[in-house]
Amino acid sequence: MNEDWERQDAARRAEVMALPTVRAWHHAELVPPQEGDVRVSASVGPAGEVVALWSATADPAALKSAARVTVHVPDSVIAAHIPALPLAYPTVQPLPDGQVLVVGARCRWRSKGPDRNAIVYDHAGAVLSEHTFGDGIEHVQATRSGEVWVGYFDEGVYGNYGWGETSSPPPIGSSGLTRFSADFAQEWQFPDNSKWDVISDCYALNVGNNATWACYYSDFPVVRIQNDTVTGWHNNIGGAKALAVGGSRIALFGGYGPDHDRLVVGELGEERLHVLGEYRLVQPDGQPLPRTARVVGRGADLHVLLDNSWLRLGIEDIVALPSRNRHD
Repeated sequence: MNEDWERQDAARRAEVMALPTVRAWHHAELVPPQEGDVRVSASVGPAGEVVALWSATADPAALKSAARVTVHVPDSVIAAHIPALPLAYPTVQPLPDGQVLVVGARCRWRSKGPDRNAIVYDHAGAVLSEHTFGDGIEHVQATRSGEVWVGYFDEGVYGNYGWGETSSPPPIGSSGLTRFSADFAQEWQFPDNSKWDVISDCYALNVGNNATWACYYSDFPVVRIQNDTVTGWHNNIGGAKALAVGGSRIALFGGYGPDHDRLVVGELGEERLHVLGEYRLVQPDGQPLPRTARVVGRGADLHVLLDNSWLRLGIEDIVALPSRNRHD
């Protein structure tokens, strides 16, 4: 059976390698704030800025050490010096008034109270407040006004680390996607009665200026949340890890196994995403993107974070080719 899967993966990879390529373009270098610093994580803020977290250790599971936050637009400034960061697998986002939010992906429920895995820091690294965002966090994206959207993977939805047991409340991430107010109250959750099914794993999230977009397991619809109302489109492209939105055009990046660097562009119809073209996203010199590249969608742009390079691709940079109608 494994040999059959390997043959299928090899055949599909050959198909992907034969696709036309789209080159991301180099936007900036992510320069370490201090000599010897390594980047632990990076994300993209509401203005399209990269926010990076640096430390002397690259292990995101074992920080407990001094960390620095930089904001790149594309030149970098130090946004915070954190004397000792207690969170593992962190994501960082900018907040209004020069504050930064650091969120750890894991959160354990305890009888005396759950871990507080969301910490707000000022520029000097002083803790301003601590909050609980729940376990199993896949995506964190803040708005310009300081609201925070959080997407959860399956353990955050169904429970782990004490969440979901008889003695605990339901997991905070049980809806798969939630929004916290600027005061960190959970003010909106993805509805469990949506015609677009429930979220078992939030694969892709894009928080724009006017709407929030997501694509999720198991049927991978593309959904828009605007004024707390969910609108959706059926989609046959499975496993996308990032999405960009420009008008009625959608770009979906990534997929399972052989499709890890696939880029699909589609047009939103009445209730379905119609594929316009299928590509392979590559580096500016045409070299393949390694699996370690982190790709984040914000608005109409895909941001590619690779080593200390910041690459970008706007949806307007992609000239749609006729689809093979393989997915449509």
